[in-house]
Amino acid sequence: MKKLPLHTRVLLGGLLGAVAGILAHFLADGQPWLDALLRYAAEPLGKIFLRLLFMLVIPLIFSALVLGVAGLGDLKSLGRMGLRTLLYTVAVSTIAVVLGLTLVNVLRPGEGLPEAKRAQLIAQAAERGATVASATPPKTGIDLLIQLVPDNPIRAAAEGDMLALMFFSLFLGIGLTQVRTVAAQRFTEAVEGLYDVTMRLIDVVISAAPIGVGALLFSLTAQLGYGVLVQLARYVFVVLLALAIHQFVVYSLAVRLLGKMSPREFFRGIEEAMLTAFSTASSNATLPTALRVAEEHLHLPPNVSRFVLTIGATANQNGTALFEGVTVLFLAQLYGVQLGLSQQLMVLLICILGGIGTAGVPAGSIPVVALILKKVGVPVEGLGLILGVDRFLDMCRTTLNVTGDLAAAVVVSRGERHHCVAAETTDGD
Repeated sequence: MKKLPLHTRVLLGGLLGAVAGILAHFLADGQPWLDALLRYAAEPLGKIFLRLLFMLVIPLIFSALVLGVAGLGDLKSLGRMGLRTLLYTVAVSTIAVVLGLTLVNVLRPGEGLPEAKRAQLIAQAAERGATVASATPPKTGIDLLIQLVPDNPIRAAAEGDMLALMFFSLFLGIGLTQVRTVAAQRFTEAVEGLYDVTMRLIDVVISAAPIGVGALLFSLTAQLGYGVLVQLARYVFVVLLALAIHQFVVYSLAVRLLGKMSPREFFRGIEEAMLTAFSTASSNATLPTALRVAEEHLHLPPNVSRFVLTIGATANQNGTALFEGVTVLFLAQLYGVQLGLSQQLMVLLICILGGIGTAGVPAGSIPVVALILKKVGVPVEGLGLILGVDRFLDMCRTTLNVTGDLAAAVVVSRGERHHCVAAETTDGD
């Protein structure tokens, strides 16, 4: 018998866990055996799965960011094209995260759970060792700016200070672009080895997701009943709405205003890449198709499209950044954790940088989301809800990521063509 794909097994595990939890909630709520089952079986399994993700997130973020920046090559020699790509990536990623956070704050998908159920959920999370709303955010924007620069990167990693760790990783990556010694090359290869090993271990952990997701969803639905699934449906709606707005409004405007290309022509030309991205849920796996449609359908200069798309497969993850922001705020609302402006600003920055450092493979953003949740004081057990529907959302946000890479290639190509025309005019004079 042919083995079912992992995403199908995760979906089945989540459905079985949710259905079993709902039945247990209505048939045995308050029974001692159900509490024992949660305490000694379901919750430990779910927590072990999450802790395995936590264990790997620091080496993943460090190695991915270092390699992402180092892969840009010599920043001085890249000049206009590298700077234009960087500025566009940061700007559009910022728009994506702000859009997602705005929709969550306006539509409030995590609210609506009865207060008694929310109080029960928080009390049980605290009883079993989860931390609720214990984060200590910076008091001012200046504090946040200062804390971006770590005085001790090892301590920042140990304490889970993501912004400081990301700053150090970016800084180290910039340093590697400036040094061309044999020793520096060996160090880059070592970091690449760390990345490869970490990704393989994440694959191993994700292979246990059917059990972990089933245990997490059983725990949640056994405590809350089917009401929590209503909140999940609202969350999925908000994510899809944000992705759709960014895909068809933001990218259309970018292509039209900055790339001087018809959005209809653009989307018609990249249809094959979008379908490949949706089916594989991997920016890296879609890269060969994206390179081909950029040259054959969009008629972009090969030197520009190859550079932008290769970098973008890792460093221009707009959909991933948007998804991470929406997920964190949704779970904060679900658990009744109030995130102030400074905390949401911190989430914004981590998501933007996470979009650069998140692996372009299925479920690559889940470890980052888990660490952000811990940083802002939201119980990570709520991640079980998200994992149950993550495969479908991953397919959708990967489509956005690949579309964003191709839109960036159009914008950067337009700038390069304009510069070449100006240079030829100057030479002719």
